[in-house]
Amino acid sequence: MATTNKQVILRDYVTGFPKESDLIFNDATVDLKVAAGSNKVLVKNLFLSCDPYMRIRMSKPDPSTAALALPYKPGQPIYGYGVSKVVDSGHPDYTKGDLLWGIVGWEEYSVITITPYSHFKILHTDVPLSYYTGLLGMTGMTAYSGFYEICSPKKGETVFVSAASGAVGQLVGQLAKIMGCYVVGSAGSNEKVDLLKNKFGFDEAFNYKEEKDLDAALKRCFPEGIDIYFENVGGKMLDAVLLNMKLNGRIAVCGMISQYNLEEQEGVRNLSSVIYKRIRLQGFVVFDYYHKYSKFLEFVLPYIREGKITYVEDVAEGLEKGPSALIGLFHGKNVGKQLIVVARE
Repeated sequence: MATTNKQVILRDYVTGFPKESDLIFNDATVDLKVAAGSNKVLVKNLFLSCDPYMRIRMSKPDPSTAALALPYKPGQPIYGYGVSKVVDSGHPDYTKGDLLWGIVGWEEYSVITITPYSHFKILHTDVPLSYYTGLLGMTGMTAYSGFYEICSPKKGETVFVSAASGAVGQLVGQLAKIMGCYVVGSAGSNEKVDLLKNKFGFDEAFNYKEEKDLDAALKRCFPEGIDIYFENVGGKMLDAVLLNMKLNGRIAVCGMISQYNLEEQEGVRNLSSVIYKRIRLQGFVVFDYYHKYSKFLEFVLPYIREGKITYVEDVAEGLEKGPSALIGLFHGKNVGKQLIVVARE
């Protein structure tokens, strides 16, 4: 038995800022039964996650990024993280009706192959299911592993988070407050700045677009310097932060969204600060920490249930809204975690 399967297709490789027209729709068909003897799993996609790294995959193959993000193939569906329900399964660990999160195509139905840490069964359904696209999924694990494993925070330290209202940044800030740190975030609108201070409990926040001098803005917020910087944007912000780091400061390099759409990336001039201030600057990829996912859930779920961690989602209804939602990330249109509802059940 087969049914139609609407898909979002990459038209061709992208240079510069992506446009909605770079993503087109295709009507395919999918068999609702897994072939006999196969260990594949057929899922119905419920929620899809929009993430900045997806822009890297829209570019031509680049050896420097291949280990992190293999490029999409023009003419085929793009893919990313999503929450799905099992329709049929040849895999012994999954049965019809199971919920899971992991890599799926941007389509109504996906046929997936289960590999280590590619997908996780959802066992806790007393929290919003959509959280597994963000807070309880890849982005939550990114915040948790980057902050605790890379930054080694201590009570009373000063923490700066860029792109702080985004999917990762909003959680990093709250984790830092739980640790007893002084936390400042930057964002690209006054609405987002208000969200940081009044919803997420940041001690201070600023709109980087209204600051003529980022170095001065950071000195205003951190007169004694920054112990920890959670890096999400790169470019001029990283340059300014390096001037304001304390001795033995730590920088977790999670992302550099300001650079993804540039044909030639901006240089960083203040790297000598890394030497003089003994700064530890370390990039990381969340895949390296998925073996700690159960530990992460044990840590974060009680805080969510007690209302001590909150999460803001920017929800686009319908797969047809997917291209505009994804492209909007690179223009700062989202407020909170951007996700797409493909189906509610």
